[in-house]
Amino acid sequence: MSTVNIKQPDGPDIQVNLREPYIAAILAWLWPGAGHFYQRRFTKAFIFMVCILGTYFYGLGLARGRCVYVSWKENDKRWQYAFQVGVGAPALPAIIQSVKTKNGGDPFFVIAERWPKDSAIGADQFAIIKDRSKYDTNEPIIKDGLMAPPFGKVELNNIDTLGAWHRDLQHKFEIGTLFTIIAGVLNLLAVYDAFAGPAIMRDEKKKKRRSRAEKRKDDEPPPDDDGKEAELKQKEDKETEPVKKSPGAQKKGPKPRSQKRKRK
Repeated sequence: MSTVNIKQPDGPDIQVNLREPYIAAILAWLWPGAGHFYQRRFTKAFIFMVCILGTYFYGLGLARGRCVYVSWKENDKRWQYAFQVGVGAPALPAIIQSVKTKNGGDPFFVIAERWPKDSAIGADQFAIIKDRSKYDTNEPIIKDGLMAPPFGKVELNNIDTLGAWHRDLQHKFEIGTLFTIIAGVLNLLAVYDAFAGPAIMRDEKKKKRRSRAEKRKDDEPPPDDDGKEAELKQKEDKETEPVKKSPGAQKKGPKPRSQKRKRK
């Protein structure tokens, strides 16, 4: 048993029972949230399971089960799988499919059938067969499997099975890949949380951050708007202030017109 003790300045310390951290970490990797269920941290377990698995299966469904696969052949080194497998058991069928199709075998869980590149039927290259019963032919058929690698070689300048996937799915293939990668990375963070406990900021770090924020605030120059507002207010006060008259000042009236004397 392993317990993490987190000191609190106000109130009692927080104690988190991690039970067996290595077992919790393995369970958390195999299935998102399982390690936290094992530790009886049910709220986190539910959040991790829903968010991580939801992200993963949404991306997998968006790419119609084709964006998660294992391949290290020429022109198709699938490095993305190293992050996707972080989600655990939901990504492991890709390894089984890779072994099954390595020597040209048919994959498990076939989701679509395609015409070969130079088909005598005259269909588009690698086009999906919607109703095979209409065609009387013994041509070999390419089969797409759930989480199986693309059939045949991957050519850069010619259409192939992987190119047909991109043609059919367009941007959904890349977006599905991104979602499954994000889910794998998030689950690795959840595995660390199950192994080492929650990451809670200590009081010393909080004080340091506050002092840095206050220092930056003091160093910032005052905004120009405050000076303009003070200047405008001072100007308004001068305009509204009544004019004071000196006591000795007399009111000046209009000058009388000089009368000319009439000549006799």
